[in-house]
Amino acid sequence: MKEFNYKINGAPYRVVVNKSDSELVELEVNGTPYTVEITPKAKKPKAVVQRQSTPAGATPQSSSTHLVTKPSAPAGKNTIQSPLPGVILDIRCKVGDAVKKGQTLMILEAMKMENNILANGNGKVTEILIQKGDSVLEGADLVVIE
Repeated sequence: MKEFNYKINGAPYRVVVNKSDSELVELEVNGTPYTVEITPKAKKPKAVVQRQSTPAGATPQSSSTHLVTKPSAPAGKNTIQSPLPGVILDIRCKVGDAVKKGQTLMILEAMKMENNILANGNGKVTEILIQKGDSVLEGADLVVIE
């Protein structure tokens, strides 16, 4: 037996649930007994989503940009990698540039935020592995510094 006290439009109500099962509830409201029938909810049919079949290992790509993925072998001794997936907005270095630790090499947009990709050491840019506008995955090699 459960007891509840409610106020509806300022009027107090004391509701006592005497018996309850899946189809009927016997209760008293301010001492007046009631039997309430419970109507089961109609179950909505589940929506079925079908995926388009793509060949194993195929990656969907946009026609305007290409997707840069992490290569199987490291590209060099000091390779700067993408910390998260995103799009390259700007490249602020060129092959042959001398860079210092902490210098901004490029801007990566990820989750609608611009992230500075910094040099992790002093050296010379020997290779830029991406282009402005490329989509990159986390861990993709971006720049090689020697």
